[in-house]
Amino acid sequence: MEAGDHCAAGGHGRRSHHSDEMKRNLITRLNRIEGQIRGVKGLIEKDTYCDDVLNQIAAIQSALNSVGKLLLEGHMKSCVVERIEAGEYEVIDELLVTVHKLLK
Repeated sequence: MEAGDHCAAGGHGRRSHHSDEMKRNLITRLNRIEGQIRGVKGLIEKDTYCDDVLNQIAAIQSALNSVGKLLLEGHMKSCVVERIEAGEYEVIDELLVTVHKLLK
């Protein structure tokens, strides 16, 4: 977690505030994933051998998992800790729901 990353309650619910470096890292990764997805679409349009397409899909899933892990780590080190310190123990149940979704 980068210095300056934290979560806060805003006018529209909870918000996460990541450092500029973390945002750039996440956006760079997501842009790369977006390009990979367009690449898979192109492979399908060109009738590329299925195994090759499936390997590209596996790489995309791995990249998305990496983004999710980064966000989860930051969330646990900041938002979850802050809310527990504030006595908001329901954050643990919220976290468990989120982790279950990520592990599907």
